[in-house]
Amino acid sequence: MKITACIITNNEESNIRNAIESLKFADEIVVVDSESTDKTAEISAQMGAQVFTQKWLGFGKQKQSAVDKSRNDWIFSLDADERVSTDLADEISRLKEQPESELADGYRISRLSYYMGKPIRHCGWYPDWQLRFFNRQKGRWGDAEVHESVELPAGARIKKLKKDILHFSVSNASSHHRMIGERYAPLAARQMFEGGYRTSKLKVAAAGLLAFTNSYVIKAGFLDGFPGFCISRFAAHHAYLKNLLLWELQNQKIKKMSGK
Repeated sequence: MKITACIITNNEESNIRNAIESLKFADEIVVVDSESTDKTAEISAQMGAQVFTQKWLGFGKQKQSAVDKSRNDWIFSLDADERVSTDLADEISRLKEQPESELADGYRISRLSYYMGKPIRHCGWYPDWQLRFFNRQKGRWGDAEVHESVELPAGARIKKLKKDILHFSVSNASSHHRMIGERYAPLAARQMFEGGYRTSKLKVAAAGLLAFTNSYVIKAGFLDGFPGFCISRFAAHHAYLKNLLLWELQNQKIKKMSGK
């Protein structure tokens, strides 16, 4: 088994070095950069990665473009703000020694996120299973703009690895707020709209409270202390905003259809 590790990037000079350093088990590293204006591409090349520039296509298509540029069939996908834990790297290295017949078609890996410097094990954030290690002859990334995932055919053999990917996505509160407002809520609203989902004024009003209750109470975010409260509060903001943006999209369609 030879492995290509794939990373998509945009202005990740503060993260990319640590991400690549955690991929010591990989036989090749492919970085697909969406026209960064910082030193992301330069640092990646210095560390031995194959670097390609690709205009942004959306998360799923961008990740698949990295897979298409890989020399090996086995793909490990890592985001720039993630790290492969030492234990996970060792676990994958042991897999490389197994006969091909004993391997699954894909492997799910738990992702442990850090927030305010602390590992978060509640709020619905853990184990957050991700199918990130797979044979590209058996699967590929879907086309979703956000919340993208690897698609394998029915009957594919999927196993779980025991160790974690470490996730460091949010550096501070303003960054978290900006990510929701500029990326995740608008993309989620667009995806919902195109998928035929519709909302209402009542749903917009209730979405935030329901999301906070789900994260902080039902999914035990209170056990993560103050970081758990903040995560739950931002979950409420995200739910409210994506529903409000969806409401705007569907009303724009109605006005367009009525000629107003």
